[in-house]
Amino acid sequence: MRILLPVFFLCLTSLSPARAAAGDCGDAAALVQQAYPKARKSADGISFTLEPHTSIASTLPESAAPFGLVCKIWPAHDDLLLVAVPLIDSANRDHLHVGDIELLVVDRKSLRVRQRLLQPGLMTDDMIVIEKVEFDTGRYALAPDVTAFGLRIEMAHHSLTAPFTETDLRLYALAGDTLRVVLDGLVVAGSVGDSDGSCAESFHSSQVSLAMSPASHHGYHDIAAVERTDTDNPSPDQDGECQSHPGKPVKRTYRLRYDGNRYPVPAALKVMGL
Repeated sequence: MRILLPVFFLCLTSLSPARAAAGDCGDAAALVQQAYPKARKSADGISFTLEPHTSIASTLPESAAPFGLVCKIWPAHDDLLLVAVPLIDSANRDHLHVGDIELLVVDRKSLRVRQRLLQPGLMTDDMIVIEKVEFDTGRYALAPDVTAFGLRIEMAHHSLTAPFTETDLRLYALAGDTLRVVLDGLVVAGSVGDSDGSCAESFHSSQVSLAMSPASHHGYHDIAAVERTDTDNPSPDQDGECQSHPGKPVKRTYRLRYDGNRYPVPAALKVMGL
């Protein structure tokens, strides 16, 4: 497990990431039935079964979070709707959840699916649980005619002695009729702690700002990432009161260069397991 986990706040030319709006799905049930003609609506009217053991947990905004439908109007192409569909294996009992996520780019007027991409395994969790899925539509202007969007997945392990959080970012871009991954598994938020339950504690976090660089490789702009790492080691004072003892922040700079297929992620910023 990574000792220092980067906590990222995206800044693309000083633009903060836009987050998914709960009401953007509109008639979510109709959207699901358009995208999955063989889907069967459950008796509750809000969930669907695609196969005997594959289900869409909920189409209601912010219900069954984080395993319900997620939708966001894409500001860079406001005639399009971004949809994330968690596909959960209801028969599996070895993990808390086992499943994939399918990304859809949908025409807002007709609900016709223009592009789709299945991302296997992204909805699988265990001791470290998935807590939230959302779109990030900050303006990722990779090239004059290419703007990407992001998907963020927040995970956590709630422990008094070893708390852990991590948010992962993936970026997707349209290439003709194809939706493809251009950045896979970059940690964009996180924290880790080590505690004995009293004041003998240690906490680590980082902040990284991202910005599009004028330099480019294979037609796509480089992405500059500046990481600031912070630590705190609280300890008791002479009266036994727990006092914070922050360390000196450390900054590191990374440059993500497109290799013609994807932006390789620096080892220090990779999602666990990649």
